[in-house]
Amino acid sequence: MTAGNDLGEPLNVIISGLSSPEVLTESGFLTFARSIHFSKECLGIHLGGPAAANLGDGNGPVNQTVEYRYDYDDIALGTCLETLIGGNHLRIYNQNGSLADSGALFLAVSVEEDLEEGHTVMPNGYDLGRNRLAESAVGTHKYDGKTYTTTAENITGLLEAGSTGINHDISIDGIVTLLTIELS
Repeated sequence: MTAGNDLGEPLNVIISGLSSPEVLTESGFLTFARSIHFSKECLGIHLGGPAAANLGDGNGPVNQTVEYRYDYDDIALGTCLETLIGGNHLRIYNQNGSLADSGALFLAVSVEEDLEEGHTVMPNGYDLGRNRLAESAVGTHKYDGKTYTTTAENITGLLEAGSTGINHDISIDGIVTLLTIELS
């Protein structure tokens, strides 16, 4: 769970530490993300502060390393469209502390409403964001000469179902999706 004011976003997707090592780097994950239509923020602009999360790895709360938005199949300006009309976005946290150096990436994924609605997370936006990301990722995708094959497994028991501790009082189903990404 991301931290802040005792409320946070659920860490509802994990990129397995058993994924290809290149995918677990910032540049490697960006290339994978682009294969499923996520990219850097609109014109490199990020409004608002970073969110922090404690991954239980001994590092305590750490800020997200990066935030990506759905790019509507336009790497250059698509995330600007996402900012205006809403869509999927994700925050990434690396588990690399002395107590749990798995190399896994923990993601807080959600669907945001459009700018007119304040760009807040939509009702059911955490579960919907996770599901949309998983549906986009599973299977084989290509980008920049690289081929990615992704499998998914849903895990229960890591997050509590309900809205306790969740930003915007949005209920979640408690499912975390584990993605394993192989680069070939």
